[in-house]
Amino acid sequence: MERVIDIIESIANEKGLALNDVKDAIKLSLTKTAKKVYGEKYEYETQIDDKKKILQLFQKVLVVPNNDEQLLVSDENHICIKEAKEIDPLIEIGDELRYELPLDNLGRTAAATLHKELEYHIQRLLEQQIFEKYKNRVSKCVHGIVTGVDAEESTYIDVDEVRCVLPRKNRIKGEKFKVGNVVKSVIRKVFIDKSKRITVELSRTSPKFLEALLELEVPEIKDGTVIIQKAARIPGDRAKLAVASIHPNVDAVGATVGTRGVRINAIGKELHGENIDCIEYSPVAEIFVARALAPALISNVKINANKAIATLNSEQKSKAIGKNGINIRLASMLTGYEIELIEENSKKAGEAKTAIDPNALKALFKD
Repeated sequence: MERVIDIIESIANEKGLALNDVKDAIKLSLTKTAKKVYGEKYEYETQIDDKKKILQLFQKVLVVPNNDEQLLVSDENHICIKEAKEIDPLIEIGDELRYELPLDNLGRTAAATLHKELEYHIQRLLEQQIFEKYKNRVSKCVHGIVTGVDAEESTYIDVDEVRCVLPRKNRIKGEKFKVGNVVKSVIRKVFIDKSKRITVELSRTSPKFLEALLELEVPEIKDGTVIIQKAARIPGDRAKLAVASIHPNVDAVGATVGTRGVRINAIGKELHGENIDCIEYSPVAEIFVARALAPALISNVKINANKAIATLNSEQKSKAIGKNGINIRLASMLTGYEIELIEENSKKAGEAKTAIDPNALKALFKD
């Protein structure tokens, strides 16, 4: 076990692990090996001497009073104070004595056991490292190669060192992938499944995927000059995006859309032909709701708790609602308000009105 530090450093560098984590793994592995070789009833401690670059194994015994016969008879992990004083005159009750166990006496069986234990704990460290890495990348865009599609139409994609899964529910309607396809998606969540394996779930339907694509496509969003305040999607059909600029000379909508729509159209193509409406965000709720209902022209908006009452000309109502109600649904998702439309010339407040509750859509369109 000479120059064990060199071995630890070699393992840490090869696997890309922290040196202290590898040290802890080796100490834990040796302690567990000792329990298997000498017996579970004994207490052990492993130390690494950095100066001598050696690994040391100790058996620990607790010092108890002379009259504590029950512990002294039933448990070899204890020693009476009288006997302990003969070994170390300065020792007190409650202290621990340590006996070094020569590692050369462990034998081949112990060496094989130690190898298995160390391999197991190093693997756990690698898995934890991967888990933390991808957990920190949630909502980030990744791309990988399709390696398979199962009977439930879940698509398996290799992203760097991990095989990720794109469930059918997280795939845009009408999309189909084959082995060998390169697919972009966003990391939706990372978790440990029942079999103790790391599972990285991907999504192409989340609004976060739209935001991640915009960050890749639009330099002003990537450098923080333009901020995405809100995003709402009906995947594969239509989306609405609210952006704001922190620089007075930068047009948030213009930068996002690009010259002749080149930037937004490239993203729409990636999203299976999804149409993307881009509006300028406003912290004033009434203005934000009015803009969210574009292309309809809104005469007035009143906010009442979680409801936004929008007044508009009858000719604008069909635009505000959109085909199959998609425009008002997206506007409601984007703003977070239940939106009620009232025509300007209605004789009664209850006539000619349409309302959409954003809470009713949450179950259908989750991030």
